[in-house]
Amino acid sequence: MQRIVIAAISGGLFGAGLLVSGMTDTTKVQGWLDIFGAWDPTLAFVLGGAILPMLLAWHMTTKRAHALVGEPFPAKPDPRLGHNLVLGSVLFGMGWGLVGLCPGPAIASLSWGGAGGIAFILSMIAGMLIAPPIRQRIDQLAAL
Repeated sequence: MQRIVIAAISGGLFGAGLLVSGMTDTTKVQGWLDIFGAWDPTLAFVLGGAILPMLLAWHMTTKRAHALVGEPFPAKPDPRLGHNLVLGSVLFGMGWGLVGLCPGPAIASLSWGGAGGIAFILSMIAGMLIAPPIRQRIDQLAAL
């Protein structure tokens, strides 16, 4: 039960942050991505607001063996820059740049309706389903 309460509070904070910061507004996000045009640097504060607490959280976890809910912390991600990370980042960035939404804001955008948000979510789910076999094939080709 404690885990569900913490997840609900975290999700609520995340959603409120998306709305207050403007991350659910596709024109604002596209303005952030338009570095050679009418660039809008204000979302840098949103990114900083996400990175700073995470740095603090990672620092705090080095002194603890388990999370507050009693489960062990996940291992730190591999810092190597591999082909999967590069390709995945490019694909993610292309989708984000074309639509102006990343997964969290896209889900939040469903609250005001519109076929575009629904199409994006369905396409995102389809991409998540076809990605594992494609990744296996890329790994096989990279091993040759």
